[in-house]
Amino acid sequence: MRRPHLTAEPAPLYEQLYEEIVSCRRCARLVAWREEVAAHPRAAFAGQEYWGKPLPGFGDRSARLAVVGLAPAAHGGNRTGRIFTGDRSGDWLWAALWRAGLANQPTSTGREDGLLARGVWVTAVVRCAPPGNHPTVTERDNCSGYLQRELALLPRLRAVLALGGFAYAACCRLMGARRAPRFGHGVELQLPDGRWLVCSYHPSQQNTFTGRLTEPMLDAAIQSALTLATGG
Repeated sequence: MRRPHLTAEPAPLYEQLYEEIVSCRRCARLVAWREEVAAHPRAAFAGQEYWGKPLPGFGDRSARLAVVGLAPAAHGGNRTGRIFTGDRSGDWLWAALWRAGLANQPTSTGREDGLLARGVWVTAVVRCAPPGNHPTVTERDNCSGYLQRELALLPRLRAVLALGGFAYAACCRLMGARRAPRFGHGVELQLPDGRWLVCSYHPSQQNTFTGRLTEPMLDAAIQSALTLATGG
């Protein structure tokens, strides 16, 4: 099985985690939904073979910055097999990462598109596309160990950018945050181990179409997280 989501050959520990993630069937509701969507593509994607499995993270394992979202999109990552790829949220995120110098191109359309991440790792709290983009608490908890282990395999990690309140709450729990402030765009929290957690509104269509999140706002959040991650 090819792993084109990696920017380097997988180390043994990541290889093991990759296999565990893509073969996971812990959540019956999510398994049923991701496979139902894969079996019945949208008209715009007719003839395409959907990934239809859980998604590992993607990026540079020497990253100092990680970006954590909610979950794959039903016709985005669940279709393409790479996180934040093939949907409007991914369009926004990768364009912003490219503007920040963290990607080699501003688009993310499929696993064979040549995208490379530079100094950043991109992942999500929940690894399967949830119905209505709303995972349950149980589904979140079933996936939390994957995120915790994935972040632990980034030895240079210094900051995490949480996209949305769901990702922020999950990262606070996993990374030992105490007395965390309420989620808000631009909130910064130093964790007990010295690393940083930075908040941004999620680049969902609901947020970007209404202007709740603008390109300058997303750029600023990424730059703040990157500055904290690199000590600049």
